[in-house]
Amino acid sequence: MHRLAQAGGEIILVGTAHVSRESAELVERVIDEEKPDVVCVELCQARFDALKQKDRWQETDIVKVIRDNRTALLLSQLLMVSFQRRIAEKFNINPGEEMLRAIAKAESTGARIVLADREIRVTLLRTWRMMRFWTRLTFLSEMILSLFITEDITEEDIEKLKEHDALDLALKAVGEKLPEVKTTLIDERDQYLAYRIGHSGGRKVVAVVGAGHVPGIQQSFGRDIDIEAINRIPPPSVWAKFFGWGFSAGIIALFIAGFFYSGGQTSLKMILSWSAITAACAAVGAILLLAHPLTILASALSAPLATLHPLIATGWVAGLVEASFRKPQVKDFLDLKDDIVSLGGFFRNKITRLLILVVFVNLTTSIGTFVAIPVMMKYIFL
Repeated sequence: MHRLAQAGGEIILVGTAHVSRESAELVERVIDEEKPDVVCVELCQARFDALKQKDRWQETDIVKVIRDNRTALLLSQLLMVSFQRRIAEKFNINPGEEMLRAIAKAESTGARIVLADREIRVTLLRTWRMMRFWTRLTFLSEMILSLFITEDITEEDIEKLKEHDALDLALKAVGEKLPEVKTTLIDERDQYLAYRIGHSGGRKVVAVVGAGHVPGIQQSFGRDIDIEAINRIPPPSVWAKFFGWGFSAGIIALFIAGFFYSGGQTSLKMILSWSAITAACAAVGAILLLAHPLTILASALSAPLATLHPLIATGWVAGLVEASFRKPQVKDFLDLKDDIVSLGGFFRNKITRLLILVVFVNLTTSIGTFVAIPVMMKYIFL
């Protein structure tokens, strides 16, 4: 617990671990003893609804997710939820239990509830768009590796998450490995939480937040914070758009150069090499995910053209075709919360498998483009 004074009132920060039984009990005890008129919780409306409405996944339009290019974002979110759920199940406590208990206790005592966290969609989109390509790959690989690393975690380790030294060390490691992720997932949210808690309007406020945010909230409290700037979704990078079209123009320029330097036969060989390599790599990605035969075919046929058009991705084509033949059923949505707990469940559930298919086919197709370029250039310099 940390007490912060503000004009005409007091704020009590309660730092928790989101899968800690002791944290959940502490939150109830603090609200009972302090009798606040406002209780702030580290939740946004979407996360609050997810905790309160367990069947919310049934409303997900998976085809719309693919069309809107949100597969990687949704997959990242599910991987983070997976890690938290597996720890929580190991110690027989619901993820976010301390938040639910804080809300229930606030309702029973008549305290006003403030959802103090930034919308998760804003956080994930800001994070994703600020990442470089290789950072995105590193981030996804780190999240996937998290499926394997909870077996040796003990309840004592969970409680240590509330100790500042351990947290500072963990955040420092995140900052060194993935600075873009730390900025948007942690630093900006510290500022957002500090602003919302400070402007909650209560005489006595109890704020329930993850212990990792406490130092940042204390540091940001009372400072001028441009809340609109950190709550804005940045547009796609201009340089990313330029690179996409520039890359396509460069490949077409290679075909043209082959024609003028070595004749039509060479240019045709270059086009065929490009088509064969990108198609093969796209097909391999779909095959490794055991996709429908027509999905494999669609991936292979679309790859040569999709790789030359920055507004089309082979993974999207694969995902849409797969969804039409193996559309997720209500059962898949009902089983999702249990299936994301294990690696096997991720590949068994049609929803997560579809998301992985889109990302994986995009990845293998990208590898194919980088393999095809030097192969084509050899024809020019022969």
